[in-house]
Amino acid sequence: MSAQDIETNSPDLWFKHWPWPEGDTHKHARGALGCVTGPAASTGAARLSARAGLRVGAGLATLFSPPGAVLVNASHETAVMVKPFRDTEELAALAETCQCALIGPGAGVSDATRNNTLTILEKAGSAVLDADALTVFKDEPETLFQKVNRPTLFTPHPGEFGRLFPKLLDTETREAAASMAAVRSGAVVILKGAESVIASPDGSIVRNTHASPFLATAGSGDVLAGIAGGLMAQGMPVFEAACAACWVHGDLGRRLGPGLIAEDLPDALPALLADFYDSKA
Repeated sequence: MSAQDIETNSPDLWFKHWPWPEGDTHKHARGALGCVTGPAASTGAARLSARAGLRVGAGLATLFSPPGAVLVNASHETAVMVKPFRDTEELAALAETCQCALIGPGAGVSDATRNNTLTILEKAGSAVLDADALTVFKDEPETLFQKVNRPTLFTPHPGEFGRLFPKLLDTETREAAASMAAVRSGAVVILKGAESVIASPDGSIVRNTHASPFLATAGSGDVLAGIAGGLMAQGMPVFEAACAACWVHGDLGRRLGPGLIAEDLPDALPALLADFYDSKA
């Protein structure tokens, strides 16, 4: 793999795919994002993802919540909706209503997360898998990969990446490892880091250098996943959505700078999007 094969992330790569609403657009036409939450004490991460997806333009964002977490989620949300599910059958019905569903943040490493993830992959229009939805398959990664039949994005940090793709990062460059992982899994992969790598199963590789060290804070990755999911819910192709999410996430970090926390990131999106919207004219 040569340096010529790797592009540097910039809006030139994906801005033409940005899903702006038309004058007669309604919320249902802008796409629905579903985010599966964990148990009551671990719901914040999925809420960050859902809020980011809504802010980036998804017409609807809904938290798919275990019954025991419904009151916690509902007490924190207004524009983001909350719908309960008791089992994979009920989750499947919810997932079928979504152009994109996201699972993993705060989900827990459990049989429930494993089964819920497989359900999302089978039933949602597209999927973003992060955190626990990846880790839970560390002993059976092929079971996960065999279910990747629709547009799917994996967003691992190096530790999660190593659980699904053992030793790749020990023997390959980050770019080569991400590319091999994308081919093996069938998913677009964001290998997160100070310089994130976005790799597609078709061999496309992009390095994102547009970032900020102040993004190294709890929940930041959940916002990144939510931005990507919100764009995918609106119909943006998964590779372009992944590249756009990394650049936008990095730009938010640069704008906010020292002292930022993850909760700040979704609410900083309108100013960035306004600049984007002005530039498209």
